[in-house]
Amino acid sequence: MTDYSGPNLLAELSAKLESKREELSDFFSSERAKLPMPLYASVDIRDAGWKVAAVDANAYPAGFNNVSSSDLPNLSEQLLIWLKKEHPNKKWLHIWPESHTRNKGYVENLITLQKLFSQDGNKVTIGSPELNELDEVEGLTGALILSKTTADGELLVSGGTPDLVILNNDLSNGTLEGIGGVPVAPPQAMGWYQRKKSNHFRHVQPFIDKAAEILEIDPWLLGTHWFVSEDKCLEEEACRIKLAAHVDSFLQFLKTKYEEYGIEGEPVLFVKNDSGTYGLGILEIRTGEQLLNLSNRKVNKLTYGKGGTEAIDFLIQEGVPTALKVDGHVIEPCIYGAGGHSCSTFYRANPKKGVIANLNTPSTKFLQPEDLSKMDGGDLILGRVDNWHSLVAELAMLAMGSELAELTSLATSQE
Repeated sequence: MTDYSGPNLLAELSAKLESKREELSDFFSSERAKLPMPLYASVDIRDAGWKVAAVDANAYPAGFNNVSSSDLPNLSEQLLIWLKKEHPNKKWLHIWPESHTRNKGYVENLITLQKLFSQDGNKVTIGSPELNELDEVEGLTGALILSKTTADGELLVSGGTPDLVILNNDLSNGTLEGIGGVPVAPPQAMGWYQRKKSNHFRHVQPFIDKAAEILEIDPWLLGTHWFVSEDKCLEEEACRIKLAAHVDSFLQFLKTKYEEYGIEGEPVLFVKNDSGTYGLGILEIRTGEQLLNLSNRKVNKLTYGKGGTEAIDFLIQEGVPTALKVDGHVIEPCIYGAGGHSCSTFYRANPKKGVIANLNTPSTKFLQPEDLSKMDGGDLILGRVDNWHSLVAELAMLAMGSELAELTSLATSQE
């Protein structure tokens, strides 16, 4: 297990961040006005003390049941502001969910979403053709009633047609079919059937660069470096040899950055499916040689995607250790937003994992801000939410808007 130590640059730079808040606010307002901002999003944050980065951004997030009850009114308000702006007079909203209804946590997420969208007199139903054999499913706090849903050229929910589909399905297996002309939010163009993690990080970099320019800091302090391995490279020895050399070069770059900032510890890279979610098949590497010596079992695990789909391309991304710890748990913030604005933060916490490890695992539990406030050191973590954590989360949401504009344009050109 690698230990890390380095300067607390984020604390040292907090005064500068505060002094630039108005300029940053103007920058965000200007960029949001140009882009189709997402209805909702969740962003995973890693805070090393010397840098902070959004390491994952989800277009159709689950986990709304983990949002603090004190944050729900603001989150609901921001969701409804987005809906009134983008889809005025749409009063019947139909949530199209994932199909893993045995997961009580996911069902509770749907229950929470239904409550969030039911404000302002909206009718909110939930269902999909795949779930029509079920009348209800169990969440953590009770049962969720499902509505019979058919999509045979026309979307019918209990015999009627909703005004708008709210998508809470990541579309790993393709777009919704047979729903007619009912609009969908967030748009289907952000589904994993075509979205790439690397494309998100390509889109976020110009926004990171601009924010870093405003703050007069190194952009590396606000993001991660990465590259992509394409076309099943891990399955071909000659390609894997070249990839290992690229990995070693990448790690050497990170060692140079560590030396520049006086950081002690061993740089780590994560290998991830470039088209996927749920933390499936994530591999941690410290040398190119580890790629050369991968067992067939590890290659198979890495290439297995959600629903049995096979991973083709891999994102190789700089690992960011977390400096956030309370009561023996390593901590990772997860920010939920609406319309490009940060609205709520909760925290993944794990007593079994190290500071560099992926925390999106079954052994992880979730802490709300009120939980952290009662723990030793919790207030220090909470103090970063409204500055550095929200900053990189909202940069990621700008990137999602930029992604959506590009993917929508691509889909239109292919019609």
